[in-house]
Amino acid sequence: MWRLRRGGGGNVAVLRRRSVKMAGFFFTSAHIMTQDELKQAVARAAIDYVVDGEIIGVGTGSTANFFIDELAKIKDRIKGTVASSEATAARLRGHGIPVFDLNDVEAIAVYIDGADEITEQGAMIKGGGAALTREKIVASVSQQFVCIADGSKLVPTLGTFPLPVEVIPMARAVVMRKLAALGGQPRLRTKPGSDEAFITDNGGEIIDVAGMQIADPVALETEINGIVGVIAVGLFARSGADVCLLGMADGVKTLTF
Repeated sequence: MWRLRRGGGGNVAVLRRRSVKMAGFFFTSAHIMTQDELKQAVARAAIDYVVDGEIIGVGTGSTANFFIDELAKIKDRIKGTVASSEATAARLRGHGIPVFDLNDVEAIAVYIDGADEITEQGAMIKGGGAALTREKIVASVSQQFVCIADGSKLVPTLGTFPLPVEVIPMARAVVMRKLAALGGQPRLRTKPGSDEAFITDNGGEIIDVAGMQIADPVALETEINGIVGVIAVGLFARSGADVCLLGMADGVKTLTF
């Protein structure tokens, strides 16, 4: 049998009981599937959505990295990729997978990426890896968006994960005041071990907004996008995922929206 439990640091683990026969006796052992193993499982499942001979959009983050490693095994089947970040592009090229500039591409068959949170309606918070703007751009021109995530990312209401908002640096303070007026607790994302602002691939800064229970993600996405100085908000609700592959206790669960 399988059961889902939450490990330290928010990691999800799966306990599988199995019987092993040794010297005429049966012993029960347990195998703990880590959060990374669950991510690997959905990364492998996502290969079924890859369209042969087409260009594939690839997201950013730890789950997307596992997908890139799986995609490398079938790289001869695809024309190439469009990456949502410089880090993703580097990993793809490291596997010998062609990476195209989006301006040189007319169509993307499928975009595959992770999520920081996702609801059963397909709305997501993304941007933990600071690539939310490029992720949103690539997703917008893809014919299908497949989200891959471990089961801990499925939530009834968005907002436990701080909402990333990318801003023009000179507008940081005014945007933070307006986000606070919406009920959030905005905080500038800084470089690890530093007080300096983290700078995105676009030259923007990231404001992470905590303390929001997002009952209407479509309305909030529209409102934040309307704030002057905002480049993009990490709400993917107006155009959310089409499919989500979730690593769950009993295997990979498929949600369609």
